Amino acid sequence: MAELRRHLRDRLIPFSAYYAKKLDGIDLDSLREPADLARLPFTEKADLLSSPEHPNKARDFVLIPDEKVLAKRLSTIVRAVMRGKARVKAGFEREFRPILMTATTGRSSDPVPFLYSQHDIANLEEAGRRLMVLCDSRPDYRHLNVFPFAPHLAFWQMHYAGLGFNTFCLSTGGGKTMGTDGNVAMLEKIKPDAIIGMPTFLYHLLTTAAERGKRWRNLRRIVLGGEKVPQGLRTKLRELCAALGSHDVKIMATYGFTEAKTAWPECAFGQSDAPTGFHLYPDFGIFEVVDPETGAPRGEREPGEIVYTPINARGSCVLRYRTGDLIEGGIAWDPCPGCGRTLPRLIGRISRVSNIREMNLGKVKGTLVDFNELEHILDDAPGLGSWQIELRKKDDDPLGLDELVVHAQAMPNADEATLRREIGDRLARGAEIRPNDIVFHDPQAMRDRQGVGKALKEEKLVDHRPKR
Repeated sequence: MAELRRHLRDRLIPFSAYYAKKLDGIDLDSLREPADLARLPFTEKADLLSSPEHPNKARDFVLIPDEKVLAKRLSTIVRAVMRGKARVKAGFEREFRPILMTATTGRSSDPVPFLYSQHDIANLEEAGRRLMVLCDSRPDYRHLNVFPFAPHLAFWQMHYAGLGFNTFCLSTGGGKTMGTDGNVAMLEKIKPDAIIGMPTFLYHLLTTAAERGKRWRNLRRIVLGGEKVPQGLRTKLRELCAALGSHDVKIMATYGFTEAKTAWPECAFGQSDAPTGFHLYPDFGIFEVVDPETGAPRGEREPGEIVYTPINARGSCVLRYRTGDLIEGGIAWDPCPGCGRTLPRLIGRISRVSNIREMNLGKVKGTLVDFNELEHILDDAPGLGSWQIELRKKDDDPLGLDELVVHAQAMPNADEATLRREIGDRLARGAEIRPNDIVFHDPQAMRDRQGVGKALKEEKLVDHRPKR
């Protein structure tokens, strides 16, 4: 809490246009223990979005230092005497000057830019080094980063992870740059020990390689980011690795979001079928779990919405940011049963509040459907490869009933009629809903539907209903 008070007093309040107003009158000395965080306001995605009245809202969240304020600080005066004014000025420029930008993906709203200073890039590199260690990598491993080239956290986190860990890490740019064929060819040439990328794209990449009879016997790690990783997908990826000749491959997810400017990995030393949680970095930021409706704090291992406050960031900074992500098992503070580390951990599945959508199904208007749960139900279906859920209106009538259509790709040797019944029965049992139709496609048609190699994040849920 001492570092939080220092961050608020020395950086956020004096140098952030948004928080200078928002935190006016806050008694910083009263912030002594985690429960005191409730004294501070939440920040939400809507606070970051531009409007006609305020077209550059994101700039208000950037730390822009006031030279007069810095010059009056005792620490600045002492350093100027010891090192000289020029070196002190250069140090402040490395700490605060924005030199890199990432942005939110903008699926539900306009993309929001987040700026990094040299200080933030050092944090990104250190976080990447920790990610490599927790994923049990080795400096002599060959890593292939297949995240798309984009101003997106996932790509830059893995780029700097390679630098921070001092290891070989080749970035292909994903499907948008080299296409599936180019990535398969690069895998053949590099023969990586570890592949890092989006779950859906990696699934298509390994499926294509298996269909072509490739043999990649030295795969040891698959690290996934940018999307949720249901257990069923882990199982399918492990089966594909075995088909390619690689056994005992560790498959780990990462959790990150643009506003945090870092990512956290699952522990490589836990059971692959029961991950021990995402290992967090308390020196980088403070995690909370709150009631998604009231904002009240949850206890240890209680489910709720993830809230994050970076305490060692520069550039764009947020405070008590409500992620909209729901964590199933809350935060745990006991030693990790896999590696023994005493870092706090996020436990269980992570899902999105925005994936709980209202549908008019005819019998009950305004039925809430949890598409987070549908994803897990479908990924666990045997014989089902890629899939996509489409929401649309019956006969394209804006006033008509909603329809749910499952677009599916059957895995080799799977019977479509049997799989059709399996999908319908699973959705009925797990979500009390039956699809209006199940349409089967070949692998390439499914890649086209999901935007594999074209979209930054492949689309597994599309809502084609007219906007209200």
